[in-house]
Amino acid sequence: MLNFRNTTIGFLLLLAILIYLHFQHGWHWYGFFILVMVYKLLLFYGSFYIGSNFYMPVICKGVTDKKQVAISFDDGPLEKYTPEVLAILKERQVPATFFCIGYRAAEHEVLLKQILAEGHIVGNHSYYHDFWFDMHGAKRMTAELQQMQTLVHHITGREMKWFRPPYGVTNPGVRKAVKAMGYTAIGWNVRSLDTMIKDEDKLLQKVEKELKPGAVFLFHDTSHATAHILPKFLTFVKEAGYEIVSLDKLINLQPYA
Repeated sequence: MLNFRNTTIGFLLLLAILIYLHFQHGWHWYGFFILVMVYKLLLFYGSFYIGSNFYMPVICKGVTDKKQVAISFDDGPLEKYTPEVLAILKERQVPATFFCIGYRAAEHEVLLKQILAEGHIVGNHSYYHDFWFDMHGAKRMTAELQQMQTLVHHITGREMKWFRPPYGVTNPGVRKAVKAMGYTAIGWNVRSLDTMIKDEDKLLQKVEKELKPGAVFLFHDTSHATAHILPKFLTFVKEAGYEIVSLDKLINLQPYA
C-alpha cells in the first residue's frame, strides 16, 4: 500500500543501495537526484490528493451500489449565501453537511444554530482556515481545532467528531492533530471547483457528469454560482433516480460524540 511510512522506508532503502553502488562501483550522483525528486513528487501527491490516504485515513465516499449520494458545503457560514443554500435545501427536504470555519461561526451564531435546527450536520473545518494551516506544527493545528470544537459546543452543545482539512491538504502534522482530537477525517470524491468555475452552466455540467453511487460532493456555501445552480442540480439528481442522503448514513459513521 502506498503511504507515507512505506514510501519513506522504500526511499531510505534505495538511498542506502545508491550510496553503496556509488562508493563500490562509481555510480553517478544523478541517481540520488532522481530518487529525491521521485520521493518529493510522491509526498506532494499524498499531501494534495485527499483520496490517497497517504498520510492518514480519510473517508471520501460511501461504499454502496445504491443510488445514494451526499452533499457537503465548506467555508461558511456567511450571511451572503448560506441562508439561500439553507432555504433551497429546506424546500427540497435535502440533508447536507456543513464544514464550518470557526471565526465565521462565531460571527454568525444564528446561522450555525439554523444549520443544526434544520437537520444538517456540522463538522470542523478549522478556526481560521488560513492559507498556511498545513504548514503549522501539530500542536498549533490541534489548538485551532480545539478552539473550533469549544466554540461549537458552547453555541450548540454538540461535540463534533468530523474534520475536513482546509484545502484538502494532509501531512504528518494534520494526522497528529486529527488523532489528538479523536476526529475522523472526511474528504470528498467529487470536487465541484465552484470557487474557480464561475460559469454556472459549466459548473452544473461538471457536477452532473460525476454523479455516481456513494459520491460525496464538495460545494461551498460561500459561492454565488453554487447557490444559483443548486436547485437545478438537486432536480437532476432526483430525475436520475438518485437519493441525497445524510452523510452519516452514507458512510455509516456518527458525526457527534
